[in-house]
Amino acid sequence: MPAGRASNSQGRGERNVPPSRRQVRARRDSAQRKTTGTSSVRGTPKRRPASRAKSSTGGAFKLSSTRRAAVLALLVCVMALSVAVPLRTYLSQRDELAAQESQRVELEIQVRELEQRKQELSDPAQVEAEARARLGYVRPGETPYIVEVPQAPAPPPPRAPGDDGVPWYEEMWNSVLGKES
Repeated sequence: MPAGRASNSQGRGERNVPPSRRQVRARRDSAQRKTTGTSSVRGTPKRRPASRAKSSTGGAFKLSSTRRAAVLALLVCVMALSVAVPLRTYLSQRDELAAQESQRVELEIQVRELEQRKQELSDPAQVEAEARARLGYVRPGETPYIVEVPQAPAPPPPRAPGDDGVPWYEEMWNSVLGKES
């Protein structure tokens, strides 16, 4: 026997078992001896009762197939929820980015048009033409003429059916009296 170790009188199988556990094991062994009629001496095979046969559906964590399916469904839901929020954020930001990009393109086109208009208005002849056309300006000494084209008179608005010039309250009174208008 190695030095520093005390001998163990309980046998090899019960080396690190606490005393309370030993009592439970002793009770179990004595109950088993009574029901099966065998001794708990080493070397003699122990017979297990038929009701304590191992279940092949237990799996790794001793869960039934229904519980495994429920745990799997729960894991799928948790994963879907953990992916849903970032995915929704990504999609909304992508749409917002596309909208901002289209707005940027429109603004660049507008800036080009305004720069072109600025170039046009830097020419004094163009400014004079704009003033004459839009504002009606004339040079000193010129005589402005305004030609007005006569317009055809607008047709009268169409009359509503049953509108013979009788006020509505008379029409209502005539309908109460049963008169035709």
